[in-house]
Amino acid sequence: MKKDARRLILLWPLMWISTTTCVQANAVPSGYQGIADQYQIPSKILYAIALQESGKKLSNGAFRPWPWTLNVEGKPKRYKTRKAAWLVLKQYVGQGKVLIDIGLMQVNWHYHQKKLGTLWRALEPYHNMRVAADILTSEYRKRKDWLRAVGAYHSPGSKKRQRKNAERYRRRVARHMASLNKGTK
Repeated sequence: MKKDARRLILLWPLMWISTTTCVQANAVPSGYQGIADQYQIPSKILYAIALQESGKKLSNGAFRPWPWTLNVEGKPKRYKTRKAAWLVLKQYVGQGKVLIDIGLMQVNWHYHQKKLGTLWRALEPYHNMRVAADILTSEYRKRKDWLRAVGAYHSPGSKKRQRKNAERYRRRVARHMASLNKGTK
């Protein structure tokens, strides 16, 4: 009984982040709002990135970010639990695969390993969001425009292909933001 109660206490914030049905359909969950405020990012941008990166249709029909998402070599994989995702992540990294995007915000292990810390910590939703927020604010400081920073979050390079990828990504995130404004998410 004690173990179950402890597990529920530990999972409650995660459940709030990923599956909360807000009073208004277009409301950004409080976990995202808090981190966005902390990093001075518009909360709808942070949440729209999470929807783009790890969005999943839940059994109740809602489309929400899924914290146990990995993207290995361009193939998204979703797991039921943090532990299941972590075990697979350990296996991939052990095989030498480092181009892996991790968690709610799909932060890349190869480029941001130092910020992410351990593989287990990389899957912790609030930590994953903070690392993403740090990356996004860094891109904003360079570009002085939130939508350009969003594109650079995904593809920061200056080559023609990278710029095209950034633009395509920026449009996808903008669609999520627009649907939040309309209350369809």
